[in-house]
Amino acid sequence: MNLAPSPFVRAALDAAAAVPPSGIAWLDAARRENLETLAETGLPEARNEAWKYTPLRALSQRAFALADAGVANGVVVEPSRYALPGVDGPRIVFVDGVFRADLSSLDAGEGVSLSPLGVALAAQPEPLRFALANRYRRGAADAFAHLNAALAVDGVVLHIAGNAMIAKPVHIVHVSSGVQADTAWHVRVLIDVGQGARADVVEHFVSQGEAAQLGTVVADVVVRDGATLGMVLLQDASASTTLVRRSHVRVEAAAKATVHALELGGALVRHELTTELVGDGARFDSRGVFALSGRQHTDTQLEVRHNARDTASDALWRGIADGRARGVFRGAIVVAEGADGSDASLSNKNLLLSAQAEIDTKPELEIYADEVKAAHGATIGQLDERSLFYLRSRGIPLAQARSLLTLAFCRAALESLPNEALREHLGDLLVGHLPTGPAEALA
Repeated sequence: MNLAPSPFVRAALDAAAAVPPSGIAWLDAARRENLETLAETGLPEARNEAWKYTPLRALSQRAFALADAGVANGVVVEPSRYALPGVDGPRIVFVDGVFRADLSSLDAGEGVSLSPLGVALAAQPEPLRFALANRYRRGAADAFAHLNAALAVDGVVLHIAGNAMIAKPVHIVHVSSGVQADTAWHVRVLIDVGQGARADVVEHFVSQGEAAQLGTVVADVVVRDGATLGMVLLQDASASTTLVRRSHVRVEAAAKATVHALELGGALVRHELTTELVGDGARFDSRGVFALSGRQHTDTQLEVRHNARDTASDALWRGIADGRARGVFRGAIVVAEGADGSDASLSNKNLLLSAQAEIDTKPELEIYADEVKAAHGATIGQLDERSLFYLRSRGIPLAQARSLLTLAFCRAALESLPNEALREHLGDLLVGHLPTGPAEALA
């Protein structure tokens, strides 16, 4: 037990005191339990295995007040800030964790129900009880999940009806305004894709200013029997943003979920992406890239659990670090007892573009079943000097040659995205963030 809470925890306790009761007994009880656990355990320390590569000592000494909803409602946000090519369907926008009806378009057509969590709770809270009444039990390792469960008062509830074929992606936007310095915001996301349905979701993180803010997002996703879900996670926050996310994806029988992730911004960013394949024939594919420079720190924790027969997963992730940046990637595959016929593969390749940059990669493989095909691999290296020499011998300047090779290295993780307009845009964003040269170098 922490007898003297850190400034971070003390600020969270103060923020909780300002959150009005929901009037829903089970929800208020869950909030209190999670807050009490956070107060007891505090943030994870260096000896905590789950956080050993992402030290939080400096963060624990900072105090973030809860973002003011009135201020967030008054922030002017230009739609161009979050507009994406190929994404022109229903949209729900949060500014500093506050739902903005004026920036959102919730009319998603037949087969789609999209609403703020606050509205859904007011209308019919009981169907949300299973997701929102969870009590995390890992203590300090789950500190940010406890924080989110205690303080998130709004979020997203998205339901896709059974057998619905949704043509346009649903766009979930989180904007850090930069107006409220040293503040925190917290959002819950609940997504349910009905049996036999087909849908795409784009979750998008952007910043409008440079003021330091902390954001937490906890997402629970269920893909029902025979359904297909495509998800794109685009994180392009400011260099002063701290962002901690947890996503849990449950894939049922003969269903498929695919995730494409691009991590570009943020000062300290962590994403825990856990997928459970719980039905026979379920499949999960993931593709991801992080491109870091300066003193950025990004930590991706990917875990895929095969809990049923004849399930499949394929993960391909790329990382780039320049300057004094640090990237962390943990990729774990767990094949449970009885999950015979599982086919799992994971590849993580990384490039260091400076002597001061660091990338830590940790592949893990646990198999408790027979008749399983599984493979994983991880590499850390530098750009191939022979390829650089070849390009330079053809008259290409060094900076442009480095950019060309770096971009080619990363594009393998994005080329399978079926939305062509969005795929090209993500490539352009990646080029703009490449630490080895400006975007015009590839024109």
